[in-house]
Amino acid sequence: MVDMRSVLFFSCFLTTAFAATTPVVLWHGMGDSCCNPLSMGSIKGLIEKQVKGVYVKSLEIGSNIVEDTENGFLMNVNKQIDNVCDQLAKDSKLQSGYNAIGFSQGGQFLRAIAQKCPNPPMLNLISVGGQHQGVYGFPRCPGDNSTLCDIVRKLLNLGAYNSFVQNNLVQAEYWHDPLQEDVYKSKSVFLADLNQENKRNATQKNNLLKLKNFVLVKFLEDSMVDPRDSEWFGFYKPGQSKDLFTLFESPLYQEDWLGLKTMNSTGRLHFLASPGDHLQFTEQWFIDNIVSKYLKS
Repeated sequence: MVDMRSVLFFSCFLTTAFAATTPVVLWHGMGDSCCNPLSMGSIKGLIEKQVKGVYVKSLEIGSNIVEDTENGFLMNVNKQIDNVCDQLAKDSKLQSGYNAIGFSQGGQFLRAIAQKCPNPPMLNLISVGGQHQGVYGFPRCPGDNSTLCDIVRKLLNLGAYNSFVQNNLVQAEYWHDPLQEDVYKSKSVFLADLNQENKRNATQKNNLLKLKNFVLVKFLEDSMVDPRDSEWFGFYKPGQSKDLFTLFESPLYQEDWLGLKTMNSTGRLHFLASPGDHLQFTEQWFIDNIVSKYLKS
């Protein structure tokens, strides 16, 4: 005879244990996909191994891996944000809240989700090498007084703020030209709006302030992101491409456009530095600095 009290106890135990484990949402970077076994697939497996019973959703934009990869280059970012908002809203396992980890451009894209799509609620946002002030260079270009970098920048600038390019090339949508700040602010269809460059959006600010923690990971030897300080909201000072400002020197912080000043004053804004190049970290570093601190609570 089955002891129903034992069955009910075990059922309640499983329900409680599962409910106590916060789901995780991942968004991959440029040139990657949701399920590459050498990147996102590996990260997903690592989190599942470290956090027993956790539900991990690795975002796929499109109907298959090929489309997902292509869309990381060619699908308007605002359309991607709408797509992901819809995915998250329809996922019953996320409705009580989730932690989010964005890799490279996935970092600023998940910040857009936090600002624009508060339901279901994002709890912790971890940006791993995200470019929150944009980029002014191309992958693997060192960017330090390099003639090649300058030539490519000028060529990209010929089309970066063209309306067709802005609406169809993902990387152009967070291209930030410090030599043309006014053009960037007026023509950017994604990043300038996200960073409240032209108009303050109290709703988006309040949504971002709902985060328990916002973690920014910067790679100290990053050769892909130019400038790498963008990973901590720093960037080139307007009018030139040599001297940099930090987040704390920016009007975005000082005037608290996004709520980062408020977040920092309450101990919820965190800056992590990782040795090495772009997205190059060990499993142990990820476990010690990300999983243990922000995914197990």
